[in-house]
Amino acid sequence: MIDFAAPWVILLLPLPWIVQRLLPPRRAGGASLLLPDRIGRNFLRGAKSGPAEARSLARHALWAVWVLALLALSGPRDLAPVSALKVSGRDLAIALDLSGSMVRDDFDLDGEQITRLEAVKHVGAEFARGRGGDRVALIVFGSEAYYASPFTFDVEAVARRIEEAAIGISGRATNISDGLGLALKRMQSSQAATRVVILLSDGANNAGAANPRGVAELAASLGIRVHTIALGPKDLETAEEGERGVVDAATLRAIAQISGGESFRVRTTEDLAAVAEALDRLEATDSDGLAAELYRDYWIWPAMAAGLILAGLAWRQEA
Repeated sequence: MIDFAAPWVILLLPLPWIVQRLLPPRRAGGASLLLPDRIGRNFLRGAKSGPAEARSLARHALWAVWVLALLALSGPRDLAPVSALKVSGRDLAIALDLSGSMVRDDFDLDGEQITRLEAVKHVGAEFARGRGGDRVALIVFGSEAYYASPFTFDVEAVARRIEEAAIGISGRATNISDGLGLALKRMQSSQAATRVVILLSDGANNAGAANPRGVAELAASLGIRVHTIALGPKDLETAEEGERGVVDAATLRAIAQISGGESFRVRTTEDLAAVAEALDRLEATDSDGLAAELYRDYWIWPAMAAGLILAGLAWRQEA
């Protein structure tokens, strides 16, 4: 339904008529011209049929321009159909391990051998894109932890950050404590109804001064739930002594248990996809959402019509 942004503008419609009435009448004046009777009669006949009609047409055209201009200024519009943005009231931080072991190519995707990082990029980016309604942030960690993307409803931007992740920007060690600690620090002052961290690592904590279990206890005291994903075919509990590239699944499991979250063990790309689906169920995003009112404006059409009429009047004057 059409409505107006400034309907009061229509009240200005009689303004030219009022101004004309209030101004003193203009006195006609000018020089006289003596003409023969026959020529004078023809001249007067032409004056009655020509200039008077032109003046009347011009008057009506100017009134039309005035009406159209007021119509444009009043802002005709209608409410455009817009789907409400679903908002879950949740802050969700993804803490992603970018240590050197993520370059190991022991994952399979569609029959092709890929690295652990490529598997995480493939599944993690799609998971982020499915978090519409959450405020999502990305933390990456290796030897150090970095804030790769601030909390935002723009989940596509976070997904692109995951796809652009590269080994080496944060060092090649595995500092789980700092990665989780930075996520907690960013969420500490959050007013969100639910605060969740998803922590993914393929190694054992071998950098930083803090103990991962101690950081998990801090998360529990802050009311922040941590879901952990242990990535890799082998873990410390089953691997041979001194074997490299194994994940400390026990520590990640303890972090989840202490904070009230869930722990997942991932050995294949299919496992990783299943974890994403499980997290979707655990942290569902359905909600009523926030209604948004967006208008489709129509002022351009009366403005263009007024412009065309003025252009026509100018052309007649030139002619």
